[in-house]
Amino acid sequence: MADASPILLWFRRDLRLADHPALAAAAETGRPIVPVFIHDQAVEGHGAAARWRLGRGVAAFAAALEDKGSTLVLRRGEALQTLRGLVRETGAGAVWWTRLYDSDARKRDEAVKAGLKDDGLDARSFAGHLLFEPWTVETRTGGFYKVYTPMWKAVRGRDPGTAAAAPSRLSRPESFPESDALDDWRMAAPMNRGAAVVAPHLVVGEAAARDRLDTFIDDKIADYDEARDIPAIDGTSGLSENLALGEIGPRTCWEAGWRALDAGAAGAETFLKELVWREFAYHLVHHTPRLTTGNWREEWDAFPWNEDETRPEVLAWKQGRTGMEFVDAAMREMHVTGRMHNRGRMIVASYLTKHLMTHWRIGLRWFEEHLIDWDPASNAMGWQWSAGSGPDATPYFRVFNPETQVDKFDRDGEYRRRWIAEGQGSPPRTALDYFEAIPRCWGLGPGDGYPDPVVSAKDGRRRALDAYSDRDF
Repeated sequence: MADASPILLWFRRDLRLADHPALAAAAETGRPIVPVFIHDQAVEGHGAAARWRLGRGVAAFAAALEDKGSTLVLRRGEALQTLRGLVRETGAGAVWWTRLYDSDARKRDEAVKAGLKDDGLDARSFAGHLLFEPWTVETRTGGFYKVYTPMWKAVRGRDPGTAAAAPSRLSRPESFPESDALDDWRMAAPMNRGAAVVAPHLVVGEAAARDRLDTFIDDKIADYDEARDIPAIDGTSGLSENLALGEIGPRTCWEAGWRALDAGAAGAETFLKELVWREFAYHLVHHTPRLTTGNWREEWDAFPWNEDETRPEVLAWKQGRTGMEFVDAAMREMHVTGRMHNRGRMIVASYLTKHLMTHWRIGLRWFEEHLIDWDPASNAMGWQWSAGSGPDATPYFRVFNPETQVDKFDRDGEYRRRWIAEGQGSPPRTALDYFEAIPRCWGLGPGDGYPDPVVSAKDGRRRALDAYSDRDF
């Protein structure tokens, strides 16, 4: 007889119904499905903004499941023990989930799979977080790609498979096990007063993510190649927020990008390349887990970066008060919206690691604390790329000049005025919101004078190049 026992479907960073291989496979069996989300040590370790945004995503996903006749069961605890408890309560014969690739997630999932298999259960992981599994993309000589462009060329014409539609209904068990109340987890607590400021900028859930993709394809992708570099323009897809939590699947985005390219949209190929840049980061994390914790290029271990977060210039960087307007505008954008334009991310990372000679890990942790689109692979890849210590990095001797970057990407000052209140007679709400989002203990207000540079563009560049000249790279 066919197995009719329930399937526990363990959701993590895959909070969607469509383009979900594990869910589609479970639905095809006709067996009862028990959707589960576990607040485990991995969730507890998230930064404030990332954890809060995850909680909002879980709430939206729970509502989407209710529309399909199902219920998301919430539990808090160590993953393996929590799943074992749910197996006992439900009589489930299988536990399925979507793979993750960073080192901490892999260690947890390997222990879960081994433990459940020892219990005689069908413990199974599925693809779905990426377009291509990291072990399926290799160079001609074998091994993984360490440079992005050859990887892009290798996968550009590859078919990742078709994104499956959402199931129309999900089979229910006779009864669902008891669930925690999401509010009891207090996932917004670490945000303090910043949650109220950032909340209007969120786009939460699968339906909203799909609307965001459709709007981008219809209205923005034609100009994406150029508009994506201008931070004052709403010229990007914004989908990093949703991809980070799997509220939209990568194959859904890939298929939309290809349709736009076939229709002649000028910026479509650049959009597809950005999806593969995300893939590149995850492939590197899978093959070289140290990317998220240490210098990918090990010769950088001896580089004399400062690792003291208490220095005044590091605090000024965190506050968005370095005296470099592009840097400060970008940092304040992150405080207010939980996001930062990609051009800004490159500028602030270069300024911290090169002008201020500060270790990229300090910046990586600060971003993890404040980004609603935090992603372990993309965050680490971006920081190491900017610092020069990572794979396919910008040449280590290239130091972004925040003053010349202004001339190129914010010549009329619109972006800076949007986020920096000091010196404006009637600053916009966005600039004033910064003072509502930041910690009160900083003691900052819009009437403060704008600071002089903590390190000038010229002096910072010279200091960085002097340090590079003393090293053997």
